[in-house]
Amino acid sequence: MSFFFGQRNYKTFKPKKHIPEGSHQHDLMKHAAATLGSGNLRLAVALPEGEDLNEWVAVNTVDFFNQINMLYGTITEYCREDSCPVMSAGKKYEYHWADGLTIKKPIKCSAPKYIDYMMTWVQDQLDDESIFPSKIGVPFPKNFLSISKTILKRLFRVYAHVYHQHFEQVVNLQEEAHLNTSFKHFIYFVQEFSLVDKKELMPLQDLIDRLTAKDR
Repeated sequence: MSFFFGQRNYKTFKPKKHIPEGSHQHDLMKHAAATLGSGNLRLAVALPEGEDLNEWVAVNTVDFFNQINMLYGTITEYCREDSCPVMSAGKKYEYHWADGLTIKKPIKCSAPKYIDYMMTWVQDQLDDESIFPSKIGVPFPKNFLSISKTILKRLFRVYAHVYHQHFEQVVNLQEEAHLNTSFKHFIYFVQEFSLVDKKELMPLQDLIDRLTAKDR
């Protein structure tokens, strides 16, 4: 679907359905927003005392999906089949798509096609009540953290592609600070709970070191 944002048309994905008001996850979401507002990202990603790790990961994964959805949406006119014929993060890293169901063998595809496949797949996971339950008392599946790790690993690849292939456009659109803050928040979160392997982060390791150096 196409939305109008400022002076640009871009494709976006339907945001994850709103976490119900009055639910515990909604309270966690408000807590996350409040601690983010303090400017201390290390504090913002920490598991609140007495809270369930699965619920905390679920709320934040939904938030990162929506953030990346909006950030990528601002540069889709520059990320085209002709300009980005492969899904890459610089010359050393190329990503092929497979979801294990409809596409079992990894396929080489353009960046916009890969991101379309991936964001649609993530959205399907978030909307599946058996994986991301929104009702009080419904348990998370035993493999919830494993599923979340796969989601976050794949969402990282959008950041990696945008930084390597589209950072000039991001700067021209004056979205640089927004992108950096979002990515730094993402990195602190996945590092806090060991949700993305270090080898997966290699395409942006130099940037990660620079963004987090002053907080060590």
